[in-house]
Amino acid sequence: MRYFPNTEADLRDMLTRIGAERYEDLLKGIPENLKGNREMQLPPALSEMELLDELQDLAALNDGGRMSFLGGGSYDHFIPKAVDFLISRSEFYTAYTPYQAEVSQGTLQAMYEFQSMICALTGMDVANASMYDGATALAEAAMMARNISGRHVILAADSLHPSYLDVLETYAESLGLEIRRIPLKGSTLDGGALETMLSEEVAAVALQSPNFFGYLEEAEQIATLCADREILFIQGTDPVSLGLLKAPGSYGADIVFAEGQALGNHRSFGGPYLGIFTAKKKYVRKMPGRIIGATTDRQGRRGYVLTLQTREQHIRREKATSNICSNQGLNALAATVYMALMGKSGLRATAELSTRKAHYLHEQITALNGFEAASSKPFFKEFTVRTAVPAKEIVEAMYEKHRVMAGIAVSDLIPGRDHELLIAVTEKRSRRELDTFTDLLGTL
Repeated sequence: MRYFPNTEADLRDMLTRIGAERYEDLLKGIPENLKGNREMQLPPALSEMELLDELQDLAALNDGGRMSFLGGGSYDHFIPKAVDFLISRSEFYTAYTPYQAEVSQGTLQAMYEFQSMICALTGMDVANASMYDGATALAEAAMMARNISGRHVILAADSLHPSYLDVLETYAESLGLEIRRIPLKGSTLDGGALETMLSEEVAAVALQSPNFFGYLEEAEQIATLCADREILFIQGTDPVSLGLLKAPGSYGADIVFAEGQALGNHRSFGGPYLGIFTAKKKYVRKMPGRIIGATTDRQGRRGYVLTLQTREQHIRREKATSNICSNQGLNALAATVYMALMGKSGLRATAELSTRKAHYLHEQITALNGFEAASSKPFFKEFTVRTAVPAKEIVEAMYEKHRVMAGIAVSDLIPGRDHELLIAVTEKRSRRELDTFTDLLGTL
């Protein structure tokens, strides 16, 4: 009864009310070959106390690998305890879509503050109340660029996160978009190749800076190149990097997207994450998702309302600017609390510490036999090194022998790049950890 509150009488009553004789009648629409018509191989039932013991034993298996150099879009930044405490309050933790402004002022204000902070961080005019993740934010940016320009070709840099490219190409199949990949020159976009690919049928150019390999692209030059040809410029970024680097809005980006996990959200085995989406004000009516605004009521009190969200995405989906109907509200709240706690100086300190430690580790590792720099381009907190042996072997050996997560073997995401190891360093990694990691790599 603890986990299955419905009695047999309850089940019979529900079936009677919906006109079914038995539960299996509800499954008639599912083809037989898709039904799991077999006994489930489950262990014997446990009491609550036994179950807790079992779960604690399983959780103990995770007690290792605390030294992490994993990155690739998901980062081990420090999260103040106040973030988890505040977002766990019941009025936030259980809140849903704020359709009724009069009973949703707290949720609406949190979204408004998130939008305001993201605009300040990116230097853009307007932000929405968040997307599902960085990958869907990129795909929505490409769709928005098509809707603005009426053109169907998106030039996407090969230095974009491979998973983001997969999502973009999946969206493109049903949207009439053609994705053309801009090749690399080393670990960054080939500017010469880009110039030859620009044409009147191109809606936008999309890239990330820092890119998937950790390096900074020539974003300002590319923004100027696009503006001269009246092509939209879509830039992805790491929001933490903007505590140190120039904001994309300051050099003419039309749409900026990002994965917001690094802003106060735990890695949590891959999600849920937070998509950041911003644009120039003139494109606001082409933006996906919802936008919250501030207003004043008849008594002169400040209030918050759902300002823009096309009803077509609910009732006439084929006419919608986007079919995304929700947002990652709790994750966006975590990012808002994190940014408020850190402030400008805190975010800058986080960015500076991550950068300095990453460059220190890069110098140490590339001095070892069997390792060399993959690029001479500047990088933020993540970099790629070439390895004498397959990087996958290094990752596996470091974890099996020392419980150290050495980074990402690039070949796991980009086949053929077997001898490249992607390493991320955040402010959490101490000098002792960096030196220990280097020493351990030297023993392989």
